[in-house]
Amino acid sequence: PLLNYYRRSTSGTTIDFPAINILGFAAYFISTTAFLYSPEIRRQYAERNHGLTPTVKLNDVAFAAHATICSIISMSQYFPRLWGFEDRGRRSERVSRTVMGICIGSIIGVGGVALMVATYPGQNIATGWAGIDIVYAISYVKLVVTLVKYMPQLITNYNNKSTHGWSIYQILLDLAGGFLSLGQLGIDSYIQRDWSGITGNPVKLALGNSSLLFDSMFIIQHYILYSGSGKSEHSESSPLLVEGDEAA
Repeated sequence: PLLNYYRRSTSGTTIDFPAINILGFAAYFISTTAFLYSPEIRRQYAERNHGLTPTVKLNDVAFAAHATICSIISMSQYFPRLWGFEDRGRRSERVSRTVMGICIGSIIGVGGVALMVATYPGQNIATGWAGIDIVYAISYVKLVVTLVKYMPQLITNYNNKSTHGWSIYQILLDLAGGFLSLGQLGIDSYIQRDWSGITGNPVKLALGNSSLLFDSMFIIQHYILYSGSGKSEHSESSPLLVEGDEAA
């Protein structure tokens, strides 16, 4: 959002990325909040995982909330009049049908699981349908989003043969977050002396690994394939304040 604001433009980026991120991070926020604060969900988790507690921490909830807010701000920047951007000659972007289909399909999928839980509640939580399955379904929405959300921007960079207008710093931070997330998951499971802490949190495991994969692709695009292309004075490495602004 800061780079877009400084450039007064969203050119070089795609609206699909923040749009689908809102869905994914909102789903992640709901699921992590349930695992961390809902006594019933935590009880059901324990019954399925040898009496252990979920390997979800406060930082997971904080990350999801922060990312959701940032995605909403980024999404709003595709409406130039709200921010006073000078994208007058650019057609207003619309979310692609693919992303809309993923959003609608995710809602239908979660609704289907909720219907199964309500219709066929299991007598045995460890093997039957329970409220925790709804939470897992919501968390899987984030996983699906992560597996597809990077593709529009990767394709945009490929078509433009440039990464101009798109910040590499978010990818570098995401890459570091992926390593730290996997490390935290391993440490928490080690402390519990039970590796089911990893299998009991498959979304966090998959999110960390997929982030490492896609972030590596972006790094290759930015530093190897399209390095030096489309550079201008208004890049992510430019200072937010220049000398004239400071003097003012």
